[in-house]
Amino acid sequence: LCLSVSLYPNRPTHSTSAKRTTIMPKNKGKGGKNRRRGKNENEADKRELIFKEDGQEYAQVTKMLGNGRLEAMCFDGVKRLCHIRGKLRKKVWINQGDIILLGLRDYQDAKADVILKYNADEARNLKTYGELPESAKINETDTYGGGKEEDEVVFDYDENEEVDDI
Repeated sequence: LCLSVSLYPNRPTHSTSAKRTTIMPKNKGKGGKNRRRGKNENEADKRELIFKEDGQEYAQVTKMLGNGRLEAMCFDGVKRLCHIRGKLRKKVWINQGDIILLGLRDYQDAKADVILKYNADEARNLKTYGELPESAKINETDTYGGGKEEDEVVFDYDENEEVDDI
């Protein structure tokens, strides 16, 4: 005779396929990730055109450096390292070639802070009002003051020379 002794007397010794129902928690929030991201309603409404004051200067972005910084060529002829302020940092995307308004620093002439980014229509209006020089290029990656090419690489080679001889 063989008796099976179970360590758990309340459990059946044979397998049962009982349905398990999982109770999900109720939604208490007002939405998910996309709601927190929000709608970008800044594009739709027209804002008043802001002109520069003393201690400010117009500039065009020449290079994005990362970490909230960029290099900009100001329309007074000085190239400055600029810091994007926190209000603009993740809400307003700044790209190479954009026209921006900088707040100049009294104690550092080579550095400035980005106050405002102008969209293409506002930049064209600034150009027609005479605030920006005629040489300023709007909506182009070829930027103001970029007459010289820094990234141009020239290779010298002889057409008669074979690759194996090198």
